[in-house]
Parts: sequence; C-alpha cells; structure tokens
Amino acid sequence: MWDTPCFLDLPARQSKPRKTGITHVLDTGVPTATLEAVLAETGHLIDIVKIGWGTAYIDSGIKSRVALCHSHGVISCLGGTLLELCEAQGRIEELRLWANTIGIDAVEISNGMQRMSPARKSSLVAQFAEEFTVLAETGAKDGRVPVVPNQWISEMLADLDAGAAYVIAEGRESGTVGLYHADGSVRTDLLDSIAELDTGRVIFEAPRKAQQSELVGRFGADVNIGNVAISDILALETLRLGLRADTARQFDILRPR
Repeated sequence: MWDTPCFLDLPARQSKPRKTGITHVLDTGVPTATLEAVLAETGHLIDIVKIGWGTAYIDSGIKSRVALCHSHGVISCLGGTLLELCEAQGRIEELRLWANTIGIDAVEISNGMQRMSPARKSSLVAQFAEEFTVLAETGAKDGRVPVVPNQWISEMLADLDAGAAYVIAEGRESGTVGLYHADGSVRTDLLDSIAELDTGRVIFEAPRKAQQSELVGRFGADVNIGNVAISDILALETLRLGLRADTARQFDILRPR
C-alpha cells in the first residue's frame, strides 16, 4: 500500500465509506481488466460505479465487474436507462430479480425519456429502496425539454420521501442538458434552487472540469459529483483538495504555514 504524503495542509476529506464527498464514476463499458486496474489504483477515491445505460444487460462479464467493485468497497449501480426500458416493457420484476442475481448494490431510477408520471417514478423508488440503494435522477435527457427549477425541487423531495438515498441532478455524460446549458455552463437559477436542499443528499452530474471546479467552489471539497470519467478520478480529487490552480485559492492553501 502506498503511503500518502502529509506535508501539505489541505482540506479534510472523509475516508470511505462516506456519506458526502461522493465520487460517482460512469463506467461506459471499459474492459474488465481496465476496470480492475482503475480500482487497484484509485478505488480508495471511488464511491459508486454506475454501469452506464444498458451495458450491464449485454456484458458477459457483468458478475465479475460487480465483484471487482465489491472487492474495493465500491457500490455498483445499474444505469437508469435500463430501468426505464424495463418499465416501458412491463419487466420491472424481472429487472429486480436479475439485479439481485448479479449482486448489484444500487439502482438508478430516472425518467430521462419522460415516459413516467412523477407518482409512478416515486412508486418505483419506494419499491426498489426495499432491497437496493436507490439513486433517483431528476431531469430529461432531451435538451429541448424546458427546465423548471421548482418542478425539479418537487420531484427531488418526493423521491427522497419515497426512500431514495440520493437524488441526482441530470447532466448526462456530455454535460450539456439538465443542470447545464447546451454550451456546458451551469444553469445558475436551477443550481441556486437545489442549493436550498440538503446538498449532502444530491449528486451533481458534472463530467467536465469546469463544471466540477464550479461545484467544488460553491459547495466545498465534500460535494457529491457524478458521471465522472474513469480517466478523471485523480484529476477530480485534485480539484477537491486544492491541488489544482482552479481551486487552490478557494481553499487558502497558497500561503506559507
């Protein structure tokens, strides 16, 4: 085990398992050997691996992928798109049984394709929360759908009341919808509204460095950040700790001690 140096004064970070400061990584279907190498080197920084979209359904090595996460104390989570498709085809019970079979820890419940009523979504949150950690996502995947902050807040509160461990602010892997404008800039009115919630229960999808930096600047080192690329895990941690010019001034670590 590598000994982390301790000669710099940096922001305090909780160690795993932790409730805040979550790093939620998007697994786009990398080879299992790649995931194994990533977890071996940076598993101490990763809290959740989301097995993106419906890749779990066609991955012959899915059980090995989930077992790797478990061996490094990382929560494995199914992507919300898979659940939405199962809901559309009336296959929710089959999904529940299969998720248990492969050892999944968490399920993302989303309505990104906007085919469910809010009541139905909350009902699914309550159902899956009986057996899994539920991450309930708010927001549409189509950037043409209007973003109304008070509707987002109502949906997030309903999902938390139904049993979600966390609610997710949609940003997609592109960082150009939901919480963000098409150019990737943050919708400040929406972020201001979400900031009035218990942000320790909110995971902000933020795949871009500028977005991650803005969230760390606003909420501090222990903000929950999601849809992090597998290649960006160390880079995000440097933002959290002020080991990057983007956040060094914020944490007041430039002056001699």
